[in-house]
Amino acid sequence: MKQSRRHTLLRLWRFLRPHGLSLLLTALLLVLANLLTLALPLFSGWAVDAIGLKAGHVDFSGVLRSCGGMAACCLLAAALNYLVSSRLIQIGQAVSYDLRKAAFQRMTELPVQYFDTHPAGDILSRISYDTDTINASLSNDLVQMLTSVITVAGSFGMMLSISPQLILIFVVTIPISVMFTRHRSKRVRPLYRRRSAGLGALNGFAEEMTGGLKTIKAYGREEVFLSRFEEKNRLACDANYEADAFSSSTGPGVNFINNLSLALVSLFGALLYMAGGISLGSVSSFVLYSRKFSGPINEFANIISELQSALAAAERVFQLLDEAEEAPDAPGARELSGVRGAVALRGVRFGYGGAPVLDGFTLAAQPGQVVAIVGPTGAGKTTVINLLMRFYDADSGSITVDGQEILSLTRASLRRAYSMVLQDTWLFSGTVYENLAYGKEGVTLEQVRAAARAAKIDRFIEALPQGYDTVLRDGGNSISKGQRQLLTIARAMLLDAPMLILDEATSNVDTRTERRIQAAMLRLMEGRTCFVIAHRLSTIRNADVIAVLREGTVAECGTHDELMRRGGYYSELYRAQFDAAQDAG
Repeated sequence: MKQSRRHTLLRLWRFLRPHGLSLLLTALLLVLANLLTLALPLFSGWAVDAIGLKAGHVDFSGVLRSCGGMAACCLLAAALNYLVSSRLIQIGQAVSYDLRKAAFQRMTELPVQYFDTHPAGDILSRISYDTDTINASLSNDLVQMLTSVITVAGSFGMMLSISPQLILIFVVTIPISVMFTRHRSKRVRPLYRRRSAGLGALNGFAEEMTGGLKTIKAYGREEVFLSRFEEKNRLACDANYEADAFSSSTGPGVNFINNLSLALVSLFGALLYMAGGISLGSVSSFVLYSRKFSGPINEFANIISELQSALAAAERVFQLLDEAEEAPDAPGARELSGVRGAVALRGVRFGYGGAPVLDGFTLAAQPGQVVAIVGPTGAGKTTVINLLMRFYDADSGSITVDGQEILSLTRASLRRAYSMVLQDTWLFSGTVYENLAYGKEGVTLEQVRAAARAAKIDRFIEALPQGYDTVLRDGGNSISKGQRQLLTIARAMLLDAPMLILDEATSNVDTRTERRIQAAMLRLMEGRTCFVIAHRLSTIRNADVIAVLREGTVAECGTHDELMRRGGYYSELYRAQFDAAQDAG
């Protein structure tokens, strides 16, 4: 639901409020700087009157005093404006920091479902581009807006004191300017909202394509995806052009009205002077004040357009902040402790918003058992893991750990009871040691080395330029997929949780390396309840229980030998893989 402008501004003010005192002092400095600037036309008028109209009647001392006053006001106003600008830049950066921090914190609190349904590039665009837009508005537009308000109010007061008659001109022109600006601002805000959404979609597509660039090149599909990018790029540019082109027409329109005001002031000021109702210096001062009065109104129209862009960006950031976080733990939820590892799923039904992926799924694992889950693609194997970890909650049915319903346990304690090795490896920018030890506090280097030895990755690490202090960047793309997988296996070994999940844990490891780590994997599994998802059935022959999924239910369950004797679906899968391996050999 689209937020109202007032609501968005109020929420922005909450981020500005901690800097309230600094803003107040900055505003006072800005008022002082603008008052000094407003004195310039007054000094100019005095100088004109000091010159006089007749030769030999020039008041040189008066002219010099006026010029000296103007110079002093200019220098002091410039210094104050510098202080104001630098301070507002600092405040803008602080607010941008707080917004990014809040947005990133919200990301950590969102359910997995949000990231499954929203492009990563669009989320990153909200944290980077949109917060930068807000920062630019606070740093620049806020100064201009406050300056415009002070200048308009001060100029109006000075003009009123010089000639109340000439003020009547603005009674007609100002309402026209205000109505025109309001009309344009209402039209431009949806355009800026569309621009931000278009840039978010473009970033999301670019991020997705960057991750799959090797695949695109391998299939020779560069032209196809280039055309798709061009389409999204064109839409983003069109939205950007439409917003900027529409908003840029506001300034010239207001400028025309202001120039009309200036022409009328010059005409009626001259008539009033010839009638003896005003001095020439006062006319000069009034004209200068009228320019100061009209100029900010024109600038204000441009500022309004930029503020619309900032408000549209703020809406997108606040939409992220308003996303429903992961459902809180149930009232009175207990901490899971002293885990034995008895896990049971009974009559579980679950779907990702459509047809159920699991329908009446039932499976039990005794403490210390190795349970392998196999089946065709889309059968629901990974869904079982998502439910065990409570990344999603089942629509119906029951899941228990040591007889305790997992919905009655805190998510944090439940997830701590598992260590995971997933098919998609994830390494962050940091040292090898940090990547291995991040899941467990207070880990010593010797413990990390022991885990690396158990995972058969220690020799590779020690051969790196700085060993365990070698920095991995960009997700560890500088090392092979198999090496990244081994590092995540070592990480799981180090965590030493009572239950273990292996989701295609050796999918990126060649057969020889896979055999090398089987012994280590078996040692890791000893005494732990293990759930293993594997397409390569030869790796789970020794599992205590093999559950075969078909169409969301357990079609078969038993040991490898039992299932092979039955000659059912598992037997067909295994023989098909064995025959394929024989043919490949």
